[in-house]
Amino acid sequence: MPASDDLLQLTATDLRMATFRLARRLRCARAVDEMSDAQLAVLATLRLHGRRTISALAERERVTAPSMTSMINGLETQGFVLRTPDSDDRRRVQVDITDAGTEIVAQTIRRRDELLAAMLAELDFTPDELSTLREASELMRRVVER
Repeated sequence: MPASDDLLQLTATDLRMATFRLARRLRCARAVDEMSDAQLAVLATLRLHGRRTISALAERERVTAPSMTSMINGLETQGFVLRTPDSDDRRRVQVDITDAGTEIVAQTIRRRDELLAAMLAELDFTPDELSTLREASELMRRVVER
C-alpha cells in the first residue's frame, strides 16, 4: 500500500532535520581542521573509486570544473593528491589520492565513527533499537544512492 502524500512529507521533514543535525555534529570530527568538507568528500571519492578526471570529480560532487580545479590545487599543495597527464588525451589530467590523503580520510572516518558510537552509547539504546537504526541506515543509503 503506497504511503500518503502527508506521510511522505512528514517523513521527509523529520528525516531532513535529523540528518542535518547529525551531519553537523559529525563534521566537527576531522583529522585536519583546515580541510573543508568538500575537500574531504573529494578525497573520500578518490579513496573509494580510484583515479578520476577533474571533470568527473566535479560532476560527482556537483560543482563546476573551475571550482574543482581550485579544490584540487589546494589538495595538491597539501600533498593529498597527485595530478598525472592522461595517457590517452594529454589535455586531460587524472587525479590520484596519495598515501597521506588516504590516511586523512581513514582518520576522519575513524574519528566520526568513534564520536557517533559514543553518542549512541550515551543514550543506552536496546539491541532492538540499535537494530532499527541499522535498518533505517540501509533505507537512507537507498535514498541517497538511487
